[in-house]
Parts: sequence; C-alpha cells; structure tokens
Amino acid sequence: MDYIDKILEKIKEWARKLIEALVGPDVQPEPELIPIPVKDPKSRRR
Repeated sequence: MDYIDKILEKIKEWARKLIEALVGPDVQPEPELIPIPVKDPKSRRR
C-alpha cells in the first residue's frame, strides 16, 4: 500500500508540473479595482 501511495504522489507532482508548464505558475486572482471618485464636470458648472 505504501508503494501505491508513493506512485500516486509522484503522479500528482508530475501533473502539477505539467499544468504549470502549460498554463504558467499558480494562477492568482486579479486584484479588485478600487473605485476612484472623479468630479463630474457638469456638477462644477452649477
């Protein structure tokens, strides 16, 4: 059983390396944009 566990771990490691090679390193979520308040030019005319 220990032999099978070692084989499975090796397969997981190879799969992880293959995915990283194809897709790139761990995909990180895009940072959320922070809304920046902008003064409306119409409101300045009033």
